[in-house]
Amino acid sequence: MPEIRAFRGLRYDLGHVGALSDVIAPPYDVIDDELQDELYKKHPANVIRLILNRDEPGDSEDNNRYTRAAKFLRNWRTEGVLQMESDPAIYVYHQVFSYGGEEFTRRGFMARTVLQPFGEGNIYPHEETHSAAKADRLNLTRATRANLSQIFGIYPDAENEAQNLLEASIMGETPLEATDHLGVLHRLWPVTDIKVISEVAAVMHQKPTYVADGHHRYETACNYKKELADRGELTPESPANCVLMMCVSMYDPGMIVLPTHRLFRGLPPITSEELIAKLTPYFDTEIAGEGIGQAEAVWSKIENRDEQGMMGFYAAKDGRWVLATINDKGRTKMDEVASDHTSDWRELGVSLLHRLVIENLLGAKDLPKCHYVHLVEEAVEGLENDSAGEFSLACLVMPATVDHIRTISEHAERMPAKSTYFYPKLLSGLVINPID
Repeated sequence: MPEIRAFRGLRYDLGHVGALSDVIAPPYDVIDDELQDELYKKHPANVIRLILNRDEPGDSEDNNRYTRAAKFLRNWRTEGVLQMESDPAIYVYHQVFSYGGEEFTRRGFMARTVLQPFGEGNIYPHEETHSAAKADRLNLTRATRANLSQIFGIYPDAENEAQNLLEASIMGETPLEATDHLGVLHRLWPVTDIKVISEVAAVMHQKPTYVADGHHRYETACNYKKELADRGELTPESPANCVLMMCVSMYDPGMIVLPTHRLFRGLPPITSEELIAKLTPYFDTEIAGEGIGQAEAVWSKIENRDEQGMMGFYAAKDGRWVLATINDKGRTKMDEVASDHTSDWRELGVSLLHRLVIENLLGAKDLPKCHYVHLVEEAVEGLENDSAGEFSLACLVMPATVDHIRTISEHAERMPAKSTYFYPKLLSGLVINPID
């Protein structure tokens, strides 16, 4: 079972850096070049210099973005910019955000979690990973010997027992606060009470944990631990036996899973009628609107039906939307073409989209990477700005739910990439876990 441990985290000394908002950053994999530059300019000690240091002219094996990140980390520790917690702690972490006109608070806590290679314990993945991203994060871990960002883990706790123990312990305490570039408010409380930590650990010891985000970093932590073990440098007490994880109850009221819509590259232009011909007889179809601006109306129909097998396609060749709903023939066809997966996996909207529609009915395999967006207005913007005709087909698709993650993970299966988007993203720079 997952085992959590308190630890002495590295945190920014506000006496050195001023506002915490100036030195935090979103996860490295959602930072584009423009945001990277913005964060570099925001503060000389912004965590961007650790999690996503820039390439520089003349970089070499001995002087590169990984070694620079390690140097910044060493210097900031020496200079007192980053200071180690005086006592082992777990860190209560709240995110206050708005979505759909409502305000939510997602509550969780950060702790060291003992590593279990996927398939060997009760920590489960739910999405595929890519070797290039793991190689990048491993190089950074080797250089810095630290978890600079937390894994996002979710666990079943219908009564929110673990979190409620922590909420009681911080009642009346003033949090550290930071606001990110999207306006999300992040709050942090270190909890050092040994009794509370022990009680939370006892509750968590009974729970399976599912990686919601950070698969590459989790596998990297396992690979780094193995490297140390192979060299005879790993002891039972080594912090490299663990990884920094944010733990959130699946039943927390602030759990929001957003869809990830697709704008496809590499497909030949196709009209709505040609698309319908390809989808028939496996989907019931209808023309749902004309023009990019009809995206919201199409998505509203999909959301209201709340069915994984319903999706909306935009055929750029004639500018029409097609609403497609899988039927019994389609389900039988999916069983045939995805017989290597369980029925739970085959019923996912993203699975139906990629395995049945794209790979089989359209006959398109090994396409270039999609352009992924989470909001319908982002899909509209991408299509409207596509002057080069890069996106011949777009698809609005339902997100996988927390229950899907649990059931499919327990089958030892992984969803297609970008099946889920947990909003908001966790901040980097609130707490760093040294593993040296």
